[in-house]
Amino acid sequence: MTAAILYDLKGLKCPLPVLKTRRRLADMNPGEELLIETSDPLAGIDIPHFCGEDGHDLLAQEKIETGHRFRIRKGGAQKA
Repeated sequence: MTAAILYDLKGLKCPLPVLKTRRRLADMNPGEELLIETSDPLAGIDIPHFCGEDGHDLLAQEKIETGHRFRIRKGGAQKA
């Protein structure tokens, strides 16, 4: 497993975790991985849906004491 960048989104409510995740992934290269943590209870639905819609691979999803943790691999073409 490659090293993932940790992005702490705890304390943010819907739709901010998805919007900030989208923005962070836009600055990454395909194949790079992002590990996000969020306390938003809706993230368990929103983040997997976002990944499917935007073509990213949701590698792992787990419930943690403070909310959720997701490991995402950026899909798509090279960034410009």
